[in-house]
Amino acid sequence: MRSKKFMLVALVMIAALSLSVAFVQAQDTQVIKIASQSPLSGPQSILGISIRNSAELAVEQLSADLEAAGFTVEFVPYDDQATPDVGVSNANNIVNDAAILAVVGHLNSGVALPSSVVYDDSDLVMVSPANTNVNITDRGLVTVNRICGRDDSQGAAGAQFAASLEGVETVYVLHDTTAYGLGVAEFFQAEAEAQGLEILGFEGTEEAANFDGIIQPILALEPDLIYFGGIYSQTGIFINQARSAGYEGIFVGPDGFDSSEFAELAGDAGVGTYYTSVAAPVSVYPEAEQFAADYEEAYGEGVQPFGAQAYDSAAIVLAGILAAVEANDGALPTRAQVAEAVRAIEGFEGLTGTVTFDDNGDNEIASYFILQVVSADKDEWNNNELLSTQEIPSPLFAEAMG
Repeated sequence: MRSKKFMLVALVMIAALSLSVAFVQAQDTQVIKIASQSPLSGPQSILGISIRNSAELAVEQLSADLEAAGFTVEFVPYDDQATPDVGVSNANNIVNDAAILAVVGHLNSGVALPSSVVYDDSDLVMVSPANTNVNITDRGLVTVNRICGRDDSQGAAGAQFAASLEGVETVYVLHDTTAYGLGVAEFFQAEAEAQGLEILGFEGTEEAANFDGIIQPILALEPDLIYFGGIYSQTGIFINQARSAGYEGIFVGPDGFDSSEFAELAGDAGVGTYYTSVAAPVSVYPEAEQFAADYEEAYGEGVQPFGAQAYDSAAIVLAGILAAVEANDGALPTRAQVAEAVRAIEGFEGLTGTVTFDDNGDNEIASYFILQVVSADKDEWNNNELLSTQEIPSPLFAEAMG
């Protein structure tokens, strides 16, 4: 009887010891999560999925140093549906997961603006591959950064290009009423007027399917050029219908046009359209050749605009987390420590160029591109003609340079 009791006690002690060892081992391997937010469903999902995939690929390829330091790095994507309310709801879930130390996102400025307030309240750093509205960084939030350019520079670049086109004297300006579309359209209008162009109208619309009520009054004014501050899912359809209605002038837009689905939606009517972008086709970046090949192998399709920027954004937050770990003597850093380390990054050599954040979180020198659509075949989108490239300093960096 005593031997049975002894055996039972021994088994209990062995089980307890095993659980204790397993617990210690679990404690030794701490989890760090990197989140992303972009539209993974809905009409803008082709860009949002590419942002998610690219960030995921970066986490898979660039986490070795953190893993060697004893951490497990996980990637957790969220679908913001290109909708502010969904983005904010996701942001609240993100900040409540203590393992998440950084966010890559968003695609839409109108989603990023309210969501980033939630992140900032919890010291959670965000690096954006695509948000161009000036208020993303002009609010001076210490947790908010972007590697792409700004709409004040993008809108002005588009207007300067429009003014350089032969025969362009009058312009009609449309926008999609979002923070992004309205903002870039206002900057375009201001610079167009400064360039001596006559603005025949400035109008916002949420219409997404039947633009006849907008097109007919524009046709009566006969503008030489139409500028539309909006996203491809809306602007591609508008351009198709405007051409069908008889408009023969020039179309110009911002980087919201920059998606292979624009070619499919606009069809032949979109060929010849000009657009500005803060993200050139991936083929323009020499350092992104291997990334493009890895992406296609992993996901079975070519990378979309802002994919390379999403890879760089994830790479930057990983570098910031590693720097915070090292400054914290190898221990898990706080979110505030990570945010500080990310903001302090200088001379980061990414796929898309060099990144140094100014005190507002803008890249000190950002690239802006003028492109022209060459084909109605969406598979040819990355072969659109690159007409010019500008390197423009952020407002803070320009001020510092005098």
